[in-house]
Amino acid sequence: MMNLSALVHSLRSSLLHIESRLLQVVLLDRQLAPALAVTGPSLLPQPDREEDLEESQEQPPGLLDSILWMAAPKKRRTIEINRTRRRAEEKLLKVKTNIEPCPECGHMKQKHIMCGFCYAKVCRETALIRQQMKAMEGSPHGAPSVETVVLYEGETPSQQDKDKRIVERSRKRPAWFSY
Repeated sequence: MMNLSALVHSLRSSLLHIESRLLQVVLLDRQLAPALAVTGPSLLPQPDREEDLEESQEQPPGLLDSILWMAAPKKRRTIEINRTRRRAEEKLLKVKTNIEPCPECGHMKQKHIMCGFCYAKVCRETALIRQQMKAMEGSPHGAPSVETVVLYEGETPSQQDKDKRIVERSRKRPAWFSY
């Protein structure tokens, strides 16, 4: 009798197991485990009970929570397309036709732009004038609110320069420094 009862018990458990699997396949049983476990609040249904909320808050963040998802190309660009894009007509260097020699120093420059060498000379001369003005006034913040006139060697102030601050330079006026 023991063998018969063991056989019935084994047959019963097998039938229950088959029944549960069939219910899982038909999706009538909600205890089906997912094939791919993904942790993310928008992907999984939210728990209704407060106990589940407390448990989920205590868990460390999942692997997919910290990943920044970006778009990926569907197909690889071919070498021909890449080279065509990189060597496009608008990316090539343009030949400049507006280059001429500087009338002051002779270096090549663009027509509408000041020569770089002459600009460096202007910067040096302006720095020297500012140093002389600073020595005259004592500090850069104590400068008067009147216009400044720079007079070079051999020049005299005119009637227009009567009420202006005059800075005298002990050298000949450069050709590029107009009066």
